[in-house]
Amino acid sequence: MAGVTGPSGGAGEATAPVRVLIVDDDALVRAGLSMILGGLADLRVVGEAADGGEVPAAVAAYAPDVVLMDIRMPRVDGLTATEALRARPNPPEVLVLTTFDADEQVLRALRAGAAGFLLKDTPPADIVHAVRRVAAGEATLSPTVTRTLIDHVTAAPGLAGPDPRRERALRLLDGLSERERQVAVALGRGRTNAEIAGELFMSVATVKAYVSRLLTRLDLNNRVQVALLVHDADLV
Repeated sequence: MAGVTGPSGGAGEATAPVRVLIVDDDALVRAGLSMILGGLADLRVVGEAADGGEVPAAVAAYAPDVVLMDIRMPRVDGLTATEALRARPNPPEVLVLTTFDADEQVLRALRAGAAGFLLKDTPPADIVHAVRRVAAGEATLSPTVTRTLIDHVTAAPGLAGPDPRRERALRLLDGLSERERQVAVALGRGRTNAEIAGELFMSVATVKAYVSRLLTRLDLNNRVQVALLVHDADLV
């Protein structure tokens, strides 16, 4: 999506600003995010929507690279909108907006393919950094936040009997090579590319290649989903 040219930008991936769509039912939140992102040369707020039900039309009209998606909206919530959006061909990246950083709803959004989440009180500079990271194809969750989310799932009470999610995760991971599995487990532990490179004695470029291969083989959208899959399999 990064190659889409803005209304006044030049052609080509290197010069086109990142196009951002803001989806939130609170007009003040939309205005605040627009102010934070609107004054930067490499980012452009191309549109706004007040409900998840408006997302399909807004995406078709504005061709955003990144969607900032509120979770709690009165008609169509952000989780439903994210699931529908990420199921489309060549979807934009999604950053969900939330009040709580250890919420089952956030986990659902990540499993649906959202690239990460932002708290609504995130400092402006961090919001800008997160949007840029997502547009570059990176998840916005820090290793600490990834571990927090995984710990949240771990703390949830389980049900007696076979766990379909665990069985599915084990089946998918069993198809990996030993090296791919090592990288996947490192992602599950919240390691950065540089940390994985140091632990597994490979270059950062090689780690990135392995991560890309994992996403393809596991049919996932981002490294956060790999981390959650590894957790589902009880490998961390």
